[in-house]
Amino acid sequence: MKLKSIFTTASLSFASFSYAQEAPLQISGSVDTYYKYDFAKQPNIGTSFASDQNSISLGMIDLALKKTTGKASFVGELSFGPRGQYQSLINGDGTDDNSFHIQNLYAAYAFTDKFTVTAGYMGTFIGYEVISPTGNYNYSTSYLFTNGPFQNAGIKGSYAFSSKVSLMLGLFNDWNVYKDLNGVSHVGGQLTLSPVEGWTAYLNVLSGKSAGAVGTGTILDLTTAYQVTEKVKLGLNAADYSVTHDGGGYTGGALYVQNAFTTAFSLGLRGEYFNWKGTGGDSDENVLAFTLSANVKAGGLTFIPEVRFDDSSSAMFLKKNLNPSKNASQFSLAAVYAF
Repeated sequence: MKLKSIFTTASLSFASFSYAQEAPLQISGSVDTYYKYDFAKQPNIGTSFASDQNSISLGMIDLALKKTTGKASFVGELSFGPRGQYQSLINGDGTDDNSFHIQNLYAAYAFTDKFTVTAGYMGTFIGYEVISPTGNYNYSTSYLFTNGPFQNAGIKGSYAFSSKVSLMLGLFNDWNVYKDLNGVSHVGGQLTLSPVEGWTAYLNVLSGKSAGAVGTGTILDLTTAYQVTEKVKLGLNAADYSVTHDGGGYTGGALYVQNAFTTAFSLGLRGEYFNWKGTGGDSDENVLAFTLSANVKAGGLTFIPEVRFDDSSSAMFLKKNLNPSKNASQFSLAAVYAF
């Protein structure tokens, strides 16, 4: 399990190696492409990425740089392509003319072997799934991922009380922006617990008032995973987002079950319930989604065949004849190469 970027967790571990000699520059990343077919022949399921209907389409190429010199470290991550650009975040200059997007750009300093400060533009600490396809088991994403923050620019301090308990506290900008138009507006924190081998839980909170918002929004988020056996892994993401002054929000939960039959083949099922909170007297709307994915590995390449079924409380999808429908289903096949 990873947080909202492949390098978000790096800031929590800088302290453990910060006293080593200067490390070489590390380069990593991924490329991905996919084909998706909606059985109603409509681009129905509106979660992030894999949105093109009946098309062999691009994901992105992701390039990440990482280096440690003594107590200081930095991470820079750029993405090129739809998944990492306009399908992920708004552009830094407010237009659609950029050719790349900054996923991460931050520096860290380990004052002691327990306390590290990180500042810059960082993948969010909220949630289970991430932008990079190498950090997710399923190729299509959850509603929790799509509706939560992707990035948080800010400054944070992380303190490791022990190998089993650590705490992060920070000040952040609005969601998914390089600069905050109404000043540093959010506070957040993450309590990390690793009570037994193979089990880690993250208790997260992020609260603040974004520019133009009617009220203050607060996310409470639980992200946890447990490696039950060498082959079986369980994951859970549960979150509640509420905005004061009848500003809406959401509540949801996703359960992940994965079984590795061999080193080259595994199956995983994600079941998710997601509820949009009504505003102005409107009723809530909810959706129940089931996604079955396989991971077939060959070296650095992973093929992800996937089927997905979504059922909603209202007719939020379309049938072949364009009439409203309460359910939708799709098949996709993705190829993801990690380096």
